Parts: sequence; C-alpha cells; structure tokens
Amino acid sequence: MAPPSNATPAGILALLPRLSDADADIRYMSLNDLDGILRAGGSSFLWNEYHTCAKTVECLLKALDDTNGEVQNQAIKCIGSLTVKAPPELLAPMIEKLSNLKTTNSVDNSIPATALRVFITSFPRPIIGVQPTKSTQEAYVAISKVLIPRLVGYVVISYGAKSQASPPRGMLEVQGDNTIDNDAIDVLIELIRCFGSMLQDAEKKALQKSTMTIFDHERTSTIAKKKAVSAISLLAIYLSDALLSAFVSNILESFRKSHLTAAQRRLLITMVGSLARTVPQRFGPYLKILAPFILSPLTEQAYQDALEDTADSGAVDSEADEVREAALLALEGFLLSCSSDMRPYTDEAIQAALRFVAYDPNVTGAEDEEMSGIQDDADDDAEAEAGEMNDDEDFEEEGAMSDDDDATWKIRRCAAKALYAVISTRSNGDLLESGVLYEKIAPVLVTRFQEREENVRLEILSTLTALVRKTSDNTTTPSSFAGETEFELTSAVEARSRKRRRLGSDATLFDSPVNSTLMAGFQSPQASPPPRSGPKADLTRLSSTIIRGVSRLLKQSTLATKQSVIVLLREIVTAQNGGLSEHFAKIAEPLIDAINSPAGFSASHSIGSAASATSGKLRIEALQLVSVVCDNHSSTIIASFIPTLVPAVAAAVNDKYFKVSGEALMAVESLIKVLTPPRSAGTEKENRGYVEKMYDVVLERALATDADVEVRQRAIHALGVLLARGFELSKAGALSESQTTKATGALLDRLRNETTRLSAVRAIDMYLASNQDHIKIQMGWTRDVALELGAQLRKANRGLRAASLAALRDLAGNAAALRSLDGKTVQALTEMLRPLVSSKDLNLLGMTLVIFAKLVRQSPVEVVDHKLNTSICEIVVTPLGGAVLDALLLLLRTIGEQKVGQPLMQNLLQDVGVNGDPAIVGKAIGTLVVSGGSTVGVKLEDFVTELQSALDDKRKCLALSVLGEAGFRLGSSSPLEPGLFTNYFSSKSQSLPRAAATALGRAGAGDINTYLPVILNTTDKAGSSQYLSLHAIKEILQFSGQARSDISPYTRQMWDKLLAASQAEDNKAVGAECMGRLTVIEPKTFLPSLQKHLQDPSTSVKGMAIQAIRFTLSDSDEDFDEVLRPILIPMLNQMLNDNDLENRRLALGVLNSATHNKAEMILPNLKDLVPLVMKESTVKPELVREVQMGPFKHKVDDGLDVRKSAYETLYTLMEAAYSRISPVDLFERVVAGLGDEHEIKVLSNLMLTKLVHIDPEETGRHLDAIAERYRSILAFKPKENAVKQEVEKLNEANKGVLKVTHLLHSILPANAGAAHNLQGEKWKGYWDWVGKDFKSQLAGVEQELRSQAA
Repeated sequence: MAPPSNATPAGILALLPRLSDADADIRYMSLNDLDGILRAGGSSFLWNEYHTCAKTVECLLKALDDTNGEVQNQAIKCIGSLTVKAPPELLAPMIEKLSNLKTTNSVDNSIPATALRVFITSFPRPIIGVQPTKSTQEAYVAISKVLIPRLVGYVVISYGAKSQASPPRGMLEVQGDNTIDNDAIDVLIELIRCFGSMLQDAEKKALQKSTMTIFDHERTSTIAKKKAVSAISLLAIYLSDALLSAFVSNILESFRKSHLTAAQRRLLITMVGSLARTVPQRFGPYLKILAPFILSPLTEQAYQDALEDTADSGAVDSEADEVREAALLALEGFLLSCSSDMRPYTDEAIQAALRFVAYDPNVTGAEDEEMSGIQDDADDDAEAEAGEMNDDEDFEEEGAMSDDDDATWKIRRCAAKALYAVISTRSNGDLLESGVLYEKIAPVLVTRFQEREENVRLEILSTLTALVRKTSDNTTTPSSFAGETEFELTSAVEARSRKRRRLGSDATLFDSPVNSTLMAGFQSPQASPPPRSGPKADLTRLSSTIIRGVSRLLKQSTLATKQSVIVLLREIVTAQNGGLSEHFAKIAEPLIDAINSPAGFSASHSIGSAASATSGKLRIEALQLVSVVCDNHSSTIIASFIPTLVPAVAAAVNDKYFKVSGEALMAVESLIKVLTPPRSAGTEKENRGYVEKMYDVVLERALATDADVEVRQRAIHALGVLLARGFELSKAGALSESQTTKATGALLDRLRNETTRLSAVRAIDMYLASNQDHIKIQMGWTRDVALELGAQLRKANRGLRAASLAALRDLAGNAAALRSLDGKTVQALTEMLRPLVSSKDLNLLGMTLVIFAKLVRQSPVEVVDHKLNTSICEIVVTPLGGAVLDALLLLLRTIGEQKVGQPLMQNLLQDVGVNGDPAIVGKAIGTLVVSGGSTVGVKLEDFVTELQSALDDKRKCLALSVLGEAGFRLGSSSPLEPGLFTNYFSSKSQSLPRAAATALGRAGAGDINTYLPVILNTTDKAGSSQYLSLHAIKEILQFSGQARSDISPYTRQMWDKLLAASQAEDNKAVGAECMGRLTVIEPKTFLPSLQKHLQDPSTSVKGMAIQAIRFTLSDSDEDFDEVLRPILIPMLNQMLNDNDLENRRLALGVLNSATHNKAEMILPNLKDLVPLVMKESTVKPELVREVQMGPFKHKVDDGLDVRKSAYETLYTLMEAAYSRISPVDLFERVVAGLGDEHEIKVLSNLMLTKLVHIDPEETGRHLDAIAERYRSILAFKPKENAVKQEVEKLNEANKGVLKVTHLLHSILPANAGAAHNLQGEKWKGYWDWVGKDFKSQLAGVEQELRSQAA
C-alpha cells in the first residue's frame, strides 16, 4: 500500500476532529488513517510539534474509552505508532496519563494496561552488554521517572523535586476494592522483559518487594499469583548476585516462619521451582539450603500423615495436596535444570517421587494391593486370562471410585514426571550403570500399570519407555538383524576399513556388495544368552514382568494407552534384540487388532505423552512393532500368527493414509524375510500363498500412479527385498518365472521415473547382489538396466550417482548379468563410466575402477582404448592412496593380464613419467610390467639401466619405485638384489635415500627371506642408514599379509633391533609404528612387552610404547583382540595417569583410536576413563607461563595441546557413546571450551552441532550459557595493530559462532524463543542482537548453509 500523501503534522490535525464523530465506523477509519500517517512519517517529523502531539494524545485517550471495541483496538495501535515518533519530553506525561486513565464507557477494564504494554514494547529492546539506542534510553528515563513509581506507589529514583510529585496508590498495591490488579502485573512483566537489563538495583529491589507483597494479600487471585511468580522469575534474570542472594535469604526466612500457611508454602515452593528453571546456573548453588524445604512435604512421615488424615476425616486435604504438587513440580525443575547441584539429594528425590507416584487416598489398602498384584499372580495363566475377561468391569468399578473433587491424580502425575526427569538427566554413565534405576524405579512403575487415571497411566508408561530407551542407547553393539533401508557407501567402507588391512588388498572395499538390507534378517535370529550384569541384564530380568503387565492394557485400554504400550514394547525388543519369544502369543492378537483398527477413530481425551493419539498413529506404531519383532525373533515364534498377521499388514498397505501404508510396507519387508528361505527353510510350500499375497500388494503399490511418492518408493524397496530371495522362492515354486519377469520389469519402469529412480536403483542392486551364481537374468533386461544405470551417472544428485555405481558394480560382479552384456552395451557403458575416472570424488573413483577391471576381464578390446588410457594417466599424477590406489592397481593388473597394456605403458612412460608422484607412478608401471610381461613393450632390466644411468633424481626415484613394486609382485622369482636399493642410502640427494628405503621394503615384502636379513643388518648402523632401514621395515610390515614367505622367524630379532634403534630421537616415531605393526602379527609375544615398557622409568620409552600401542588398534584381527581385551583398560588407565604431559597427550590419542576401532572394549569402561579425559580438558593455571619477547610479554599455555587432544577424544566419545556420558558434565566442558583458545572453540562448536541433534532437550537447557560465551566472542574487537593472521582467525571464529547460532536457533525454536519456558530469555536477547549487529554476516552464513544443503 502506498504511504499516505498527507504524512505531515497538518494531516494529523485534520484527522483529530473526526475521532469524536458519532459514527463508530468514521472513528475507526480515522484512527486507521492516523496510524498510517504516524507510521509513514519520518522518525523526527513530530519532534517539534508539541501541541500536535499533546492534542493527539488527548484524542487517543478519549478513544481508549470508546464504547466500540474495534475503535479501542485501533487507538491502541496508534499509541504504539505515536510513541516512537513523539518528542522525548512527552513520553513521561504520556505514561502518566495512560497509567491514570479510568475507563467509564468500556466494558474491558484492561484497555489502559494494554496501551501501556504497547507503549513499552514499541521501543527497540535493549541488549545486555550493548549500548542502548538513544530512543530506548529516553524511553527508559520516562519509565523510570513515571511508570515504576506508579507501579510501586512511591518514587524510587529522584529526578528532581520540582519534576516529580508523589505518585498515587501503586498499581501493584491493593486497590480500593481490596483486590490486586491482574493487568498491572502484566504491565510489570512486559516492563521487565523489555527493559530489565537497564533497571537499576534500587528499581529491581522495589519491583521485587512490591511483587512479593502480592503473595501476602489474602484476596489475591490464583491467576494474579501465577503472574507474580512469572514476574519474579523474569526479574531474577537481571538481579545482581548480591540482590539474588538477598532474595534467596528472604525466601529462606519465609520458609522458616513458624506460622507459615499451606498456601504461602505452596507459593514459595512454586517460586523456587520457577527460579531454578529461569536462572539454573546462578540458582543451583542455593539448592543445598533450599532443597530440604522442598523435600519436607514429600517425606515418608508426611506421606503417612496424609493417609491417616484422609482415613480419619474421609476427605483429602486439598491445600496440603497442592503443596505436594508444587513440591514435585519444583523437584522436577531442580532435576532438569540443576541436575549437578541436585546430586547430593538424588536418593531423597527418587524416594519422594516413588512414594507419591502411588499416592491415591481414594483407593483402600486392599484395593491398592490388588492393583499392584500383577507380578504376584502373573505366573498363573488361567487366572490372568480370567482377569482379562473382566477387565472392562474392573475399570468401570475403578472409574466409579473417582470423584470430581479428587485431584490427587495431579500429584501422581507430577511424581511420574519427576521420575522421568531423573531418568533423562541421570542415566548416562550414572544411575543406569549403577543399577539404581532398575532396582528402585522400574519395579514401582510396573506396579502402577493399572493406574485408574488415564493421564497418570500415560505418564508412567512414558517414563518406563524412557528408561528402556536409555538402556537401548547404552547397548554397545546394535542389533545385527535390524533392516536398514538406506544405502550408504561411506559407512560400509568405514566399517570394512577397521579390519586388518594386512590381510589383503583394500580394493575389496569397493569390490563387494555392501547392501545391509539384503543381509539383515537373512538368517533367523538366535536367542543369545542374557548378559550377566549391566543395564541390559537388569532389563532382561524385568522384561517378563513388564510384558505380562502391559499385555492386559493392550487388550482393554483406551487408544492412547494402547499406543503407549506398543511404543514401550517396541523399545523393549530393540533394547534386547528380542525379548518377546515367550510372550508374543499374549500380545499378537491385540497387536493385529490394532493394525486393523478403523480409520478416523481418535482418543477420547488427549493428555500427556499420547496427546496426539489417533487410530492412524496407533496403526503406525503397531506396524513398527511388527517389523521389530520379525527382525529380532526366530521365524518359528511368528509362524503360528502368519495367517492373521499377513492379511492385516497387506490390508494396511492399501490404506489411504500414506504414513500407514508406508509403515506397512516396511513390515512387509520384515515378513518377507521371515517367510522366505533360508529363515523359513522347509516351509516354502506352506508360505507360498502368503508370499504371493505380499507380492501382489507390493507390486500394485509400486506401479500405482495415484499413490504417494514415499509409498511407491518403499514399495519398490520391498519388491527388491522380495526379488533378492528370488532363487530360493522360485526353486520352491513360491515365485514363478513370470512373476519374477513382471517384477523386474516394474523395477526397470520405476528406474525410468524421476521420483522413484533412487529407490529402483537400490532395489535392482539388491536383486543383482543376491545369489549371484544362481539368478537367471533376462539378457534384454540386463542391457536396458545397465544403460539406464549408466545414464544416472551424469545426474547432479550424488546419492543417485553413488547408488547407480554400486548397482553397476554388482551387475559387473554377477557372472550371469555380465555375460548378457553385448559389445555395444559394454562400449556405451564404458563411455558413461569414463567421466568418473577423475580424482574429484575418490569414493566414486574407487568403485569405477573396480567396475572397469571387471569389464576389462570380460571385454578387454571394447573397454581399453585411448580415452581410457588417457583418463588413467590423468589420475595417476594425482595423490592417491589406500583403497583407491589398490583399485587402480587392480585395473592395471587386469589390463596387463588381458595383454592390452602396451598403449597404456607408452602413455605412462611418455606422458606421465616424472610429472607425478614417483611412488604412485612407479607402482602403476611396476604392476603393469609384471602382469603384462612381454606384451607391454618394456622389461624389468630397462628400469635397472634407467636407475644406474639417469642423472635426474626424479627419474632415479621413479625407477626405484618401479623396481620395488615389481620385486613385490614377482616375489622370490625376482632377479633384483637388496644391494640395488641399499646403494642409494648414502646418496646426498634429499629424496633418493627415502625412495630407495621405501622400494627396498616394498620388494622385501615379496621376498622376506632374501631382503629382511639385509635390512636388519643395516639397522645396526647409526645415522641415516638406521633411519632408512626402519622405513624399509615399516613397508615390509605394512604388506606382510600379502607376503609370499613367513615373517615369523625374524620377529624376535626385529623387535630387539627396533627397540634399540628407537632410542634415537629421530627414530622414535617410525620405530614405534614398526613395533606396533609387529605386535599385531604376534600379539601374545609382544603385547606383554609393550605393557611392561609402560612401567619403564624412562619417559621416552613410555612414550614410544604408547605410540606403538596406538598403531596396533586400527589394523588388527580377532586373535589380537583376544590378547588385548583383558589388558587394554589397565594400560589406558596407566597411560592417562602418567606424570609426563606429552605422554598423557599421546595416551588421549590412544583412547581416541581405541574408541574408533575397539568400541566394544572401551564403552563398557567409560565410567573409569571419561573422568580422566574431563580432567585433561580443564585449563591448568600452573601450565600457563609468561615469556618475555622483546619489550612484550606473551603467555604460553603448555597444556593447550593436551586440552586439544582431550576435546578431540570427548568428541569421539560423544559420537560413539553419548548415552554413557553424563550430559551435565559433557555440556559443562563444551560451554567452558567456548571460552578457551581458538582451537578448543572450534572443537566445542563442532560438538554443539552434533549435540543439538543427539540431545536437543539438554542443549536447550544450556542455551543461556552458550549465549553468554558467544556474545563475548562476537563482541571482541582486535587491536588496531593486530596482524593479518589474528584478524583472519577472529573472522573465522565469528563465522563459526554465527553458523552454530543459526543452527541452534533453527533446530530449537521453542527454547530459542522461550515459547514454553523462561530459560531462553538470554538466548532470545542474544539472537536479537546478532540479527541486528551481524545482519549481513548472518545472511551470508544462512546462504552458505542453504547452498550446502542443496
């Protein structure tokens, strides 16, 4: 809308008479026009118009008392617009008139207070630590001069005797009708929220005093008291430490009053609980004196007294119950917000919550015993069945006992929430490991399953579910039977990379199917023996009782309870990788009924954890439970329920609600694994009808054009799982050839559709990767699929490219499929694959090279051409290593073996030569020379001649590398002698001796008996020869798994010589690596030796042993693990407690590596290791020293490197086992790291980006502390003479802070905006400040994050 053309003072004056018009519509429109003028006018267009502003204020005050509500609302809007444009001198009179306004024509008496709140919020909110704007400062002066005295009833800060008269009765004081004005409290809350950071101590004290008097007045309404508590909590954010301490002292004195009423105690407890949530870091230390007062109404004596009073009087004491409810709510706040300060009161808090979770005076002792007798009579099946038949009647009787006046259910619900708080904050590496949660809390929760109030029952089920979920998170190894629907090459490569690399070529990482969906559930899960101790053992002992208890609820309870029970059962199965073997019969029928529940049915009431309970969500949870049960239990357990289970799931596949249909398809996948061989071997004929039924529904949904995209994608995936079992099914007659042809045709059709392409690629990959020796594949289908998959390699979607490449790899690895490719298809596929022979994406490059190797073996002439040779030469000159380099050598070896390598050899010699890394180019040429033999046009002798005659060091290095690789591949038949390499140890060249040592070791790995004795003799020589011989030994040990002769006869001699040679400072690192690799070969011999060296008095020897241990962890096998397992933790404890700073840093690196590679050994012992890491992450003042550098003094922190290693280790532990680490302790170190040196800040920011996803609740509780750290980082200004590096480092730190700030704000909107509590007030202020002062940088960060996400 265009701005008003009369945005001038004259235009305002012209509108004012119309505000008194008799027609309400004209008054409204005039006010609307006035608001438009005020908004359109410049910021200072009224500064000199005192008369106009004064007259406008008078007219607006009159409009506020209008009889028409819309006119009043429009007048309030005009008040806000006028406030920021009026002269500063008029602000105080304006506040005075608004605060004294008495409405006579209006029914709504809150209009003046609303206008005051709009006035307050019109100005830019001041930010702590930032200079407020001029308009905000002027507004504060007016508020301090007029509004605060009007609220409290007296002048707090004098601004001159002439200008300030004594104010009338305070708005927060008792009014003439002997009541408290609720609207005045709203004004107070808005005042504190907007200007709290600018208030002076005297004003804070006055407002606090006036607010506290509200609680003392007997006629104060409940609403007013709740608002007053909110005001006090907000004010506490801005109280100084002294004022907060004084305020807590006043609360303490109030608690100690001898005549304290129940209502007063309840208010005090509520206030304390609110303060704990608002300022947890500052309020936490006071809990040691306040917590006893909160726990006193919850003691055993108080509990017994309450029961006796109820029995004597026949009615509950409602006031006393309200006190208990407030105490339990405060206790929950303490546990969530100040968990570290509540540790001394853990036992008392748990006992109090357990005591009152069963507090139900309306139920007699006999009835309560009957309700809690689930465990006693659960073993009697007949009695249980009889009880189930009468459940409806029982619940009706129990419901009849409930009275509308009975509010004791609130106490039980609050107690359950307090127990939930204990579980959520004290499980990780704490009470869960010690067994407290299962010994004390879980049994009581189980006895309360028959709770008569629905909302309390839901809270109890939710609490027990949280405990089971924590147990599941605490499990070291995940279920090996859980199906994964996502294919991720990187994770598979990382998993394989942990295996012992010396056993074979790393090219196998790209050369084998890695589709976990196919393997998941391939064998029927076998019941594993329960663990002897730990959380999982505790759950195993209790699970039978839990399942028997919830099975009754599942059969007769409300929809919300059923949904909560199913969620609990799913978590139990997930945590135990089973657990329903003996009880599935009890839950199968109601579970199937839940799947068949009619659509559109919803819960009769929505409370607690099942607030969104609907029939659709119940069916989703039930289908998820079916999937988990099938994936984690033997097929024989599920077999008897297949006749009813399959039709129910099949019907759900066709549900109109896409989420139900999608979840049903996931259940179909699990059922397919149950019904198909080898899990169901011998029952193929019996299951034929069920398999065909699932085949029909899955194929129908995969081809349906009207189905949701997600449903079609899941149907395609399920079809891939079904086809992956195709051979066994077709052999048993359960899946005909025509059905297979139709299904594969459907996959090809879906492959050509953009929306379902990725799912089709993965399904085809599963089909091709399964039963590769048996599958009968149609020739035409294979060719079409190969070309379609190749076409996807040009797409921008990397995930699609990676999946298509993996499918092509499995196609090339399937002998039948590979044979069906004709020459034309192979040539077309080669053209599509060739662009991926590039170093831009090494993961894709590795798989591409493996595919080429297989294609070359099948059709060498069609594949190997000038273009491929050129592409190979281009990647040879790039820095390659690991699995990618092995894949390249595999391709070169295949090209040589197929006798088509001569053109490539010419290109490597002429076009590449010394232009690339001699080590990589030499390996390539050496591999081709040996595999191609006489067909490549050069001989091994040619490179010997080149080595001896070349004048260029690069050519000599290349020749050495070629000869070393050739010697390795020729083995004992190699004509090369060790002297050919050792002659260059004494060369004065910088690169030639190292190249000779590497080549010597590479050749020695192929012929150990010839080379190793020579190398060992060289280690006796001091100086560079000894150092070079160590590198040669390292090369031999690295490839000893591929050696053609045994290294064991030389291991003891090698160990002794390595130990002696490593005493030299220059040899320590390489010597430690060699000792580590040697230890992997013979762990029984050398691991005890390393353990002994850790006790050596020499710091240097201990350091070398620590480094050696680290090198053993990444490349080891099962034999090594058996020796390492009993001694790893003692060694780590010894290393981490070493007196030497550098050794402790090395020890942290060992723990980091062990967590990556030996998680099953580390995670169960984190309770001993994590405190040692936490200890090293703190700043130690004794390690900070001052160094004089010319005229300047510079601080040097000798502990920085150790702290950096500690934070790196914490990051690894956080990712690997967050559930075993105390979140309170971890967040304390992360927040502290934000104030540390630059390197630590970067790691802490990185940890926050992970923690916000891992534990958003705990992250939200620390937003205020994070905001303070981030504010100090962004507010730091470099010196004018700061060097360029310092400025760049500062800019990098600021950018990192803004990135994490944006991430936290976007993921935690409720906490960041303080939508449901007051804890995020500081964060909100920080966010407003960042959005204002760093607007452009924040926009740049947001744009960068969006582009990365795209």
